[in-house]
Parts: sequence; structure tokens; C-alpha cells
Amino acid sequence: MSRQAPCPSDVDGSHAGVSAESGQLRIGGFVPLTTIDYPGELAAVIFLQGCPWRCRYCQNGSLIDPSAAPVIGWSQIRGFLERRRGLLDAVVFSGGEPTLQSALGSAMTEVRGLGFKVGLHTAGPAPKRLARLLHLLDWVALDIKALPEDYPAITGVPRSGEAAWESLSLIQASGIPLEVRTTIMPHWAPPDLETLAAALALRGVRQYAVQACDTRHTLDPLLGPSVIPLAQLAAAIDPAAFDRFLLRGH
Repeated sequence: MSRQAPCPSDVDGSHAGVSAESGQLRIGGFVPLTTIDYPGELAAVIFLQGCPWRCRYCQNGSLIDPSAAPVIGWSQIRGFLERRRGLLDAVVFSGGEPTLQSALGSAMTEVRGLGFKVGLHTAGPAPKRLARLLHLLDWVALDIKALPEDYPAITGVPRSGEAAWESLSLIQASGIPLEVRTTIMPHWAPPDLETLAAALALRGVRQYAVQACDTRHTLDPLLGPSVIPLAQLAAAIDPAAFDRFLLRGH
């Protein structure tokens, strides 16, 4: 997933019709056009500031601090989206962890009102907040990092795994199209991934993507490169257990 600074020529300008609530959205980055962040759709991606976890392999450390100054205002993005109606299909809210911001639902409502599909990239740390957003969503990508009991070693936060797997259940129950994603910890061996994939298949996950860990710019500078190539790790997974199984970054 790419991240870049806003393009002034595309985004400059504001919109007076922005609600007071959505105007409070803290935005840490914006990609005006992507073909990879919402399957089959031309989309814009909005990166929201703030995350409660400190995942060792995090690539977006600048988005962790919820108090960081926004790089662009919602009114500017709203104006951009109004000019892109008929040219873009969808808007994806990513992060950081977007569900932590109380203004997210208001912003999603505005996006839907403009005629765009709404996508969400989330790690699922706040199931109750996620539940209040489900009626606004057309597609979700959910990071499942490990089995619940193994989360604290990745996130640094106790019981983070229980929250993420509860979020998985909520999304599945809603019927919203879902892709589950796992970024591989560098020290994992084939049985680690095989066990996780089998648990996800047993829970009814139908679309699963496994992603390589790029350790060149991680939050934990001591995290070393992967010991086993991704393709070799993934060979332990039965692709027939899923309707769609993808490897990314190998």
C-alpha cells in the first residue's frame, strides 16, 4: 500500500458544505489515485492519524501519534472528491487506525453521499467502534496478525488479539466483502503460518492475502530480515481452503 504527500494541483481548494464533525478528521496522508487498495476499483486513499498499537513491523510510524498535525484538511479532500465524481469509484480510509477517530462515520457518510463506494483498512483494535461503521462500508481489508494469544509479541499491547478476532467476527456477520491480510513476522516458520491460515479457514475466511515483511523501515529497528522466503512459507498453506489466496511482496 503506497503513501504519498497530497498533490497540491489536485487537492487545493476547500468545500463549504463540510459538516463540523467530519471537519475534525485528522489526516496524515492522501493518495488521490490507486488501483491496488480497493480490488477492482479506482480509488483514493485517506490515511488517518493515530494508532493504539506499536507493531514491530509497522511501516507508517509517522501515523501513530494521534496528536500529530494534519497534513491536509477534510474540506480540501471533499472538494477534490467532488471534482472526481464519475472518474473515481471508491474512497478507502486507512491509517494508522482509522476507526479510532470519532469523525470517521461523518466523513464516510459524506463520501457515500457523493456516490463513491467506501472501503476500510483496519487492524480491528476497537470492535465497538467498528460495529457502528459497518452500515457505511462496501468493502473491508482486515489485518489479522497472528492467533489471538500471539498478538502482544507483535503489537506490544495485552489482549489486542481478542479485539482483532472479535472484529473479524463482526465483519463476517455483516456480510460485507472482506479480505483478511497477514504480514509475516521475520522469524516465522512454515508451521506458524500454516496454523494461522487453518484457523482463519475454519472461521470461514474466504479471501486471504499473505504479505512479506519489509524490514528496512520498520518501527522496531532491531527487526531483522525474514529467515525463510515468503513463497516457501506459504507452501504450507492449502490454497483450496480459500476462494482467493494471494501472496504479496514475494
